[in-house]
Amino acid sequence: MEKQNFNAETAAIQLEQVKNEIGRAFVGQNRLVEHALITMIAGGHLLVEGVPGLGKTLLVRALAKAIGGDSKRVQFTPDLMPADITGNIMLDPSTGKFVTRKGPIFTNFFIADEINRAPAKTQAALFEAMQEFQVTLDGESHKLPSPFMVLATQNPFEHEGTYPLPDAQKDRFLIKTIAGYTSLEEEKTMVTKVLTGDTGAELSIAAVNTVLKTEDFISIRNLAASLRIDPLIVDYAVRIITATRETPAVETGAGPRGSLALIRCARANALLQGRDFVLPDDVKALATEVLAHRITLSAESELESLSTKRLVENILSKIEAPKGITENAEN
Repeated sequence: MEKQNFNAETAAIQLEQVKNEIGRAFVGQNRLVEHALITMIAGGHLLVEGVPGLGKTLLVRALAKAIGGDSKRVQFTPDLMPADITGNIMLDPSTGKFVTRKGPIFTNFFIADEINRAPAKTQAALFEAMQEFQVTLDGESHKLPSPFMVLATQNPFEHEGTYPLPDAQKDRFLIKTIAGYTSLEEEKTMVTKVLTGDTGAELSIAAVNTVLKTEDFISIRNLAASLRIDPLIVDYAVRIITATRETPAVETGAGPRGSLALIRCARANALLQGRDFVLPDDVKALATEVLAHRITLSAESELESLSTKRLVENILSKIEAPKGITENAEN
């Protein structure tokens, strides 16, 4: 199969096929699937919060298979060490030489399951991989496969045995989204699929077909990064970010990485819709998921039960979006 050349329309068709293949294994939660695709198209990492048993790992395995990538999963626990993720240098008894043992982070899709059950030093082992797309072992840098994406799941903070993620790490996740329960009809469909499977125990990715090569996906990702964006939309996005820093209810607002993340996600969302230009609605649609986890509320605001999600929604309602972008972008 030769490498394909994509435009916005053909890329959207391919991404829709990927979404359909994921649906063969992962039932419902369409918004979560879209967030995973947008994060992947934008070249970022996804943080999913939700109680256990919602199929988050199944989603990533199905996504990896649909684009011909591989995935590895690590269950984060209080005794997990950084070397258990990145690998280490060890002595080979048979040769008497030191060899590099690469850890599970060397994959296309790294699933950090229940990431907030591990202490901060283990969570920090992901910093370099998420930011630089490389891992340093004994002073030597090793590039990670491309594409590379971390999908981390975390339990709600009120669950026993959880640690808060460091702010620096939360900022490296492009999107944070919430995994909820499926609807009644979706759950009936899921149960029916399980009961007609080989073991009747769980859903399988056996029905998922590879519809996109990893190198073609990289071409789609590069296309998203080159989409046209009006300066007025850049101004709109930055004004939203700035407002998170100037609100009295906030102790720490979103930093410059938040501005870049919002633009990257807006471009990915536009491509997913088959457009080669960005609209204000693309910014608006993802602002909450991109920004809420980058904001720290003041103690007074937390006592008043204000959430960062509601704060971002309030900001969006007050900042006027630019008009007439559709006509400008198409001309």
